[in-house]
Amino acid sequence: MALGTPATVALDALGISFIPHPYVHDAGTSEFGLEAATVLGVDPEQVFKTLMTMVDDEMIVAVVPVSGKLDLKAFASTLGGKKASMADPVSAQRRTGYVLGGISPLGQRTAHRTVIDETVELFDTVFVSGGTRGFDIELTPHDLIRATAAITAAIARA
Repeated sequence: MALGTPATVALDALGISFIPHPYVHDAGTSEFGLEAATVLGVDPEQVFKTLMTMVDDEMIVAVVPVSGKLDLKAFASTLGGKKASMADPVSAQRRTGYVLGGISPLGQRTAHRTVIDETVELFDTVFVSGGTRGFDIELTPHDLIRATAAITAAIARA
């Protein structure tokens, strides 16, 4: 199930190994990341959600633990921007090629600058969306950072 997503194709093209984690998604939930953590039996701090944001006039990817929230002020400051906000959902879906709740930081239709919360480095492996609801990918923080050409910074808050 879902093994041919753009996210898995991108990882395969880079020669990065990962563990696919398909699960049955509950269509009634809107807390996609927490659902993944619960169903997969993983600490929510180890499961990261992908948020599409606007910093000034640029769409940028923020990746933070599902147990927390994006600190918009810290995020804008990290990027040298004046103001950060969440991107329009329709624009986010169009630019990434993914549906909300299934947006992966990997294999997006349009490449975006990416910032991952620095807590990613606390784990041997982390989980991110595999590109569809009900599918997460487990990989090392180093490989996630490399595959997304990301920087890490303190961008999450409890």
